[in-house]
Amino acid sequence: MVTMAQRIEELRMARNMSRPALAAALGLPKTAVEKFETGRQTPTQEQQEQMAAYFGVSLFYLRGESSDKTKMEDWMDGAFLDAPAGDSRPAPRRPPKPEAAPPAPGQGSMLDALIGGKKFQESLRAAVLEVLRSPEGQELLAKAIRRELANRK
Repeated sequence: MVTMAQRIEELRMARNMSRPALAAALGLPKTAVEKFETGRQTPTQEQQEQMAAYFGVSLFYLRGESSDKTKMEDWMDGAFLDAPAGDSRPAPRRPPKPEAAPPAPGQGSMLDALIGGKKFQESLRAAVLEVLRSPEGQELLAKAIRRELANRK
Protein backbone atom coordinates (compact mmCIF):
# COMPACT_ATOMS: atom_id res chain seq x y z
CA MET A 1 0.00 0.00 0.00
CA VAL A 2 1.20 3.49 -0.81
CA THR A 3 1.73 5.88 2.09
CA MET A 4 0.58 9.48 2.12
CA ALA A 5 4.24 10.56 2.16
CA GLN A 6 4.91 8.57 -1.02
CA ARG A 7 1.76 9.89 -2.68
CA ILE A 8 2.65 13.52 -1.94
CA GLU A 9 6.11 12.98 -3.42
CA GLU A 10 4.63 11.21 -6.47
CA LEU A 11 2.17 14.05 -7.14
CA ARG A 12 4.84 16.71 -6.62
CA MET A 13 7.28 14.96 -8.96
CA ALA A 14 4.56 14.55 -11.60
CA ARG A 15 4.27 18.34 -11.63
CA ASN A 16 8.05 18.66 -11.77
CA MET A 17 8.10 20.81 -8.63
CA SER A 18 10.65 21.16 -5.88
CA ARG A 19 9.61 20.73 -2.27
CA PRO A 20 10.00 24.46 -1.50
CA ALA A 21 8.02 25.36 -4.64
CA LEU A 22 5.11 23.15 -3.56
CA ALA A 23 5.26 24.56 -0.03
CA ALA A 24 5.13 28.09 -1.45
CA ALA A 25 2.23 27.21 -3.78
CA LEU A 26 0.28 25.87 -0.79
CA GLY A 27 1.27 28.74 1.53
CA LEU A 28 3.13 26.41 3.90
CA PRO A 29 6.50 26.84 5.62
CA LYS A 30 9.43 26.05 3.31
CA THR A 31 10.31 22.77 5.06
CA ALA A 32 6.75 21.48 5.50
CA VAL A 33 6.64 19.39 2.33
CA GLU A 34 9.99 17.79 3.17
CA LYS A 35 8.60 16.78 6.57
CA PHE A 36 5.43 15.38 4.96
CA GLU A 37 7.38 13.37 2.38
CA THR A 38 9.84 11.94 4.89
CA GLY A 39 7.06 11.03 7.31
CA ARG A 40 8.42 13.23 10.10
CA GLN A 41 5.15 15.16 10.16
CA THR A 42 1.62 14.36 9.05
CA PRO A 43 -0.33 17.11 7.31
CA THR A 44 -3.37 18.39 9.16
CA GLN A 45 -6.82 17.63 7.74
CA GLU A 46 -6.93 21.14 6.30
CA GLN A 47 -3.49 20.74 4.70
CA GLN A 48 -4.53 17.37 3.25
CA GLU A 49 -7.66 18.92 1.75
CA GLN A 50 -5.59 21.79 0.38
CA MET A 51 -3.09 19.40 -1.27
CA ALA A 52 -5.84 17.19 -2.69
CA ALA A 53 -7.53 20.24 -4.21
CA TYR A 54 -4.21 21.56 -5.55
CA PHE A 55 -3.41 18.27 -7.28
CA GLY A 56 -7.03 17.60 -8.28
CA VAL A 57 -7.25 14.23 -6.52
CA SER A 58 -9.44 12.72 -3.83
CA LEU A 59 -8.39 12.65 -0.18
CA PHE A 60 -8.49 8.84 -0.36
CA TYR A 61 -5.95 8.92 -3.18
CA LEU A 62 -3.73 11.45 -1.41
CA ARG A 63 -3.73 9.34 1.75
CA GLY A 64 -2.85 6.20 -0.20
CA GLU A 65 -6.18 4.57 0.65
CA SER A 66 -7.22 4.25 -2.99
CA SER A 67 -5.61 4.06 -6.40
CA ASP A 68 -8.52 6.04 -7.92
CA LYS A 69 -7.70 9.73 -8.27
CA THR A 70 -11.35 10.64 -8.84
CA LYS A 71 -12.84 13.20 -6.51
CA MET A 72 -16.10 12.21 -4.88
CA GLU A 73 -18.02 14.98 -6.67
CA ASP A 74 -16.87 13.50 -10.00
CA TRP A 75 -18.33 10.06 -9.27
CA MET A 76 -21.72 10.83 -10.68
CA ASP A 77 -22.30 12.59 -13.95
CA GLY A 78 -25.11 14.81 -12.68
CA ALA A 79 -27.51 13.69 -15.40
CA PHE A 80 -30.23 13.13 -12.81
CA LEU A 81 -30.65 16.91 -12.61
CA ASP A 82 -32.05 16.87 -16.15
CA ALA A 83 -34.77 14.31 -15.39
CA PRO A 84 -38.04 15.19 -13.60
CA ALA A 85 -38.33 13.79 -10.08
CA GLY A 86 -40.88 11.13 -11.05
CA ASP A 87 -39.08 10.10 -14.23
CA SER A 88 -37.91 6.49 -14.06
CA ARG A 89 -36.03 6.49 -17.38
CA PRO A 90 -32.32 5.77 -17.02
CA ALA A 91 -30.20 8.89 -16.99
CA PRO A 92 -27.89 9.47 -19.96
CA ARG A 93 -24.29 8.54 -19.29
CA ARG A 94 -21.05 10.33 -20.06
CA PRO A 95 -18.57 8.46 -22.18
CA PRO A 96 -16.46 6.21 -19.96
CA LYS A 97 -13.17 7.56 -18.69
CA PRO A 98 -10.08 5.80 -19.97
CA GLU A 99 -8.98 2.98 -17.70
CA ALA A 100 -6.15 3.85 -15.36
CA ALA A 101 -3.09 1.63 -15.28
CA PRO A 102 -3.54 -1.17 -12.77
CA PRO A 103 -1.78 -0.60 -9.47
CA ALA A 104 1.54 -2.28 -8.91
CA PRO A 105 1.34 -5.57 -6.98
CA GLY A 106 0.54 -4.91 -3.34
CA GLN A 107 -0.63 -1.34 -3.93
CA GLY A 108 -4.32 -1.99 -4.58
CA SER A 109 -6.71 -2.44 -1.70
CA MET A 110 -9.81 -4.49 -1.09
CA LEU A 111 -11.77 -1.23 -1.10
CA ASP A 112 -10.45 -0.45 -4.60
CA ALA A 113 -11.65 -3.82 -5.82
CA LEU A 114 -15.07 -3.31 -4.26
CA ILE A 115 -15.74 0.22 -5.49
CA GLY A 116 -14.21 -0.55 -8.88
CA GLY A 117 -16.79 -3.25 -9.57
CA LYS A 118 -19.50 -2.45 -12.10
CA LYS A 119 -22.24 -4.03 -9.99
CA PHE A 120 -21.30 -1.93 -6.95
CA GLN A 121 -21.19 1.28 -8.98
CA GLU A 122 -24.59 0.56 -10.53
CA SER A 123 -26.07 -0.20 -7.10
CA LEU A 124 -24.58 2.95 -5.62
CA ARG A 125 -25.85 5.08 -8.48
CA ALA A 126 -29.36 3.61 -8.18
CA ALA A 127 -29.40 4.23 -4.41
CA VAL A 128 -28.17 7.81 -4.76
CA LEU A 129 -30.70 8.58 -7.49
CA GLU A 130 -33.50 7.15 -5.37
CA VAL A 131 -32.50 9.32 -2.42
CA LEU A 132 -32.10 12.44 -4.57
CA ARG A 133 -35.57 11.98 -6.05
CA SER A 134 -37.14 11.85 -2.58
CA PRO A 135 -38.50 15.07 -0.98
CA GLU A 136 -35.48 15.17 1.35
CA GLY A 137 -33.13 14.70 -1.59
CA GLN A 138 -34.83 17.46 -3.54
CA GLU A 139 -34.35 19.78 -0.57
CA LEU A 140 -30.66 18.85 -0.37
CA LEU A 141 -30.28 19.57 -4.08
CA ALA A 142 -32.04 22.92 -3.72
CA LYS A 143 -29.73 23.89 -0.84
CA ALA A 144 -26.63 22.83 -2.79
CA ILE A 145 -27.74 24.81 -5.83
CA ARG A 146 -28.48 27.91 -3.75
CA ARG A 147 -25.07 27.63 -2.07
CA GLU A 148 -23.30 27.20 -5.41
CA LEU A 149 -25.12 30.19 -6.91
CA ALA A 150 -24.25 32.29 -3.86
CA ASN A 151 -20.59 31.29 -4.17
CA ARG A 152 -20.50 32.38 -7.82
CA LYS A 153 -21.67 35.92 -7.02
